[in-house]
Amino acid sequence: MKCLITDAVYPGIAQELKKYIEVDTTDGRPLSKAELLERIGDYEILIMRVDPKIDREVLDAAKKLQMIGVCAVGTNHIDMEYAAEKGINVFNAPGMNANAVAELTIAKMLEISRHTIPANYDVKVNHNWDKYKFVGRELRGKTLGILGFGKIGRRVGELGRAFKMRIVAYDPYLRPEQFEAEHAKGASIQELIRVSDFISIHVPLTQETRNMFNKESIAHMKEGAVVLNMSRGGIVNEKDMYEALQEGRIGGYAADVLENELAGAGLTGDDEFENPLFSCENFIVTPHLGAQSEDAARDIGIYITGKVKHLLGLNKEEF
Repeated sequence: MKCLITDAVYPGIAQELKKYIEVDTTDGRPLSKAELLERIGDYEILIMRVDPKIDREVLDAAKKLQMIGVCAVGTNHIDMEYAAEKGINVFNAPGMNANAVAELTIAKMLEISRHTIPANYDVKVNHNWDKYKFVGRELRGKTLGILGFGKIGRRVGELGRAFKMRIVAYDPYLRPEQFEAEHAKGASIQELIRVSDFISIHVPLTQETRNMFNKESIAHMKEGAVVLNMSRGGIVNEKDMYEALQEGRIGGYAADVLENELAGAGLTGDDEFENPLFSCENFIVTPHLGAQSEDAARDIGIYITGKVKHLLGLNKEEF
């Protein structure tokens, strides 16, 4: 049995699986779709992150494929229905990156509240030393609204409480006592948007959540409130957000994701990356690095390796 590991994942995955099966890697880089199409037919197991998209063409070329292990939370880059039709077991690593994403969320709250990114640029590039240009505000006493109160959302709430923030949360799958156990107040989406100074999005991208945050949502936000999206770009309507930022209707937008982040050649090409939001002063962004920590990579790697070994009928061993 052969396994192909693509992209920059925890090295321990290959080290452990090589004890039992043949393993090939791509030296820490994602494959282009053309490269994957050329190679995938030889493997029973594929371990990857989120690039390239695993569509019908790739799945048809994967003549021997039995399982796909995704070293991430989302699986929206995979045609899940067609994979199921072909009997391919797809599994991800839910919750393994929760702390990494939560810490990045708090970092962005602080950055956008204290203007650290433009201040850093003003000093290092413009050679100005003017503290009076950057008057910020503290997180203490502010209301943090969390859309999606799973492992990541709960950890964001826990960290927010350390800054003396009030926590309100929306999650249709939780009971009132589950919010109370996390020292949060359960709320509807409408109520959460209306009362929050910071709105942090932690829901998956589905047909129901696509464009969840739009012109109507923005219209009901508090003056000066900030939106944070560490989940998926398609959840926020970027055209509506651009217009709101340009008109100064909200305090800012901080994101780790964009709707077109895998456009063109995705992570494997040299496409120039552009977005109208880049022209907005109160917009800050990072290139989907929520899970990019050594700690999260190790936790995800151990989990994915355990799943592969379980499905192969091997003993579960720690490494």
